[in-house]
Amino acid sequence: MSSKNVKQSQPDSINGYKSFELGSFSFRRDAYFVHISWTANNTKMSHIISADAFLRALMRDVAWGFFYGTVNFDSVFGTTNRYGSVEMFAGTYNKDLQSQNLDLLEVFDTPIILATFKLILEDWTNEGFDPFAAPAETGQKWIGQKNGSNIEAISRQRQVSQRQPGVPGDIEVRTDENGYKQNRAFADVSQSTPEIYAEPGFEEEVNAFNLFAFLSRSDVTWNPSVTSVCKESLFCPTTEEYILPIAHGNDRAEWFFQMSDQIDWSIQNDATGQPRAKVIMKAGDIAAMPADCRHTGYSPKRSMLLVWENANPELPGWYADGKLPMSPVQF
Repeated sequence: MSSKNVKQSQPDSINGYKSFELGSFSFRRDAYFVHISWTANNTKMSHIISADAFLRALMRDVAWGFFYGTVNFDSVFGTTNRYGSVEMFAGTYNKDLQSQNLDLLEVFDTPIILATFKLILEDWTNEGFDPFAAPAETGQKWIGQKNGSNIEAISRQRQVSQRQPGVPGDIEVRTDENGYKQNRAFADVSQSTPEIYAEPGFEEEVNAFNLFAFLSRSDVTWNPSVTSVCKESLFCPTTEEYILPIAHGNDRAEWFFQMSDQIDWSIQNDATGQPRAKVIMKAGDIAAMPADCRHTGYSPKRSMLLVWENANPELPGWYADGKLPMSPVQF
């Protein structure tokens, strides 16, 4: 999908940002806010999101390729991955808007919506603002009139190993030499390297790396890497600080292993957003997020979380057909 085919305006004369259209949705930003507009039930609707919150959510939608299931930017707007196409919605999973027929859902081919989102992200991300970083690291540079860009930050490639970091031909283990500095919050994490004693002829088949050291050098938050691949079983560790910028609506169960510090999770009903549970995870805790929930995390200190994903593409259909229970553990 060429960016030439994306509907976008010239920069506005007040704040300098472009406006964009996709299907029946329009997007505009000013110094502080993003304005999303649509028409439903013969009524012109609009919704406001703080620009920093919108950009953090948009960054992850783009970087994750729309992820598994639903990426709720907030209680009104978001996307659902249909693996080849993407649903974009406003109010569809908000019971108040939906009950008044003021919601809208439209389906777009993945390349079309991805190209649009990338251009919005590029135009609306000012110099010095990093949508992947914690607030303490990127400050208030998202505020105000358009001021340059930060292509380097928004074009990071998600690190996805084929087997495990450090295996020949796979992604590298993070070091000072390849540009990954130890994060301020993990200054006490040991950088020791495992010793490997492989039988002759098996040197390329045996591998080990220090996962805590790997995560201590993460330059992003709430962005899982893939560090272990065994068929469809993926270990996706990540570092978390402040608030998960989305409410993730699952289309499969996810397992969480809290490796350090603490995250408080707010769990809602995926279809309505109604509160469902609160989960407080401390180091050593393990929890399963059901396939019919949405969840947002709050991490007061930068922490380490291991997310275990099953990448089987048939899972959403099995859950929809009732072939699998929504919760992987039945009490």
